[in-house]
Amino acid sequence: MEDKNIELVEHLGELRKRLMISMGSFLLLLTLTFIFVQDIYYWLIKDLPMKLAVLGPSDILWVYLMLASIIAIAGTIPIAAHQLWLFVRPALKEKEQHVTLAYIPALFILFVVGISFGYFVIFPIVFQFLISLSEGMFTTFFTTEKYFKFMLHMTLPFGILFELPVIIMFLTSLGVLNPYRLQKIRKYAYFALIVTAVLITPPDFISDILVIIPLLFLYECSVLLSKVVYKRKQKVAVAT
Repeated sequence: MEDKNIELVEHLGELRKRLMISMGSFLLLLTLTFIFVQDIYYWLIKDLPMKLAVLGPSDILWVYLMLASIIAIAGTIPIAAHQLWLFVRPALKEKEQHVTLAYIPALFILFVVGISFGYFVIFPIVFQFLISLSEGMFTTFFTTEKYFKFMLHMTLPFGILFELPVIIMFLTSLGVLNPYRLQKIRKYAYFALIVTAVLITPPDFISDILVIIPLLFLYECSVLLSKVVYKRKQKVAVAT
């Protein structure tokens, strides 16, 4: 019993160490990004056809902090994933260690791809559609905070949801998931993704459809990739 308690304390100490390194990396990247955040802000608004307004001195600070935080999160993802891998590594076989380590750069790449997809594809379509609804009826007036909050809702969820294929592949390689289980829960997964899409988009049908379709496509890609990992794992098991 005493040995188990000692082992638990060691695991908790190791977990605390990994969390502290990840948090420290985020704060360092946040500080470095904040130095250049004004240039990032001007790049994001350079093609806007209207001026953004601020209602108080804290608004622009909030926007700067938000932009710096997103970039810091993107940079922290591979570091945090590596720390997680170091934490679970003792429980993995040597081959599993190499396989799971390969997922770390994919997490970062897919997060950036998801953010880019949201910003360059979904955000302009939804923004222009909503602006067109006010033509001839309203005078459009955007505050910096409202504009960037809307942008955040249209981009950040995609960065997170685009991680789905890698996470499913990782869990499949560990034996937690398999493609047949994913196929059985497909209707529940679809329902969860549709609810997520409705929650993260403005309340209009077009925006919902534009977000739902990529999410369902991502799930199907995840199932296919899970099949590849599962079959490869079975072949290795048979060979050994």
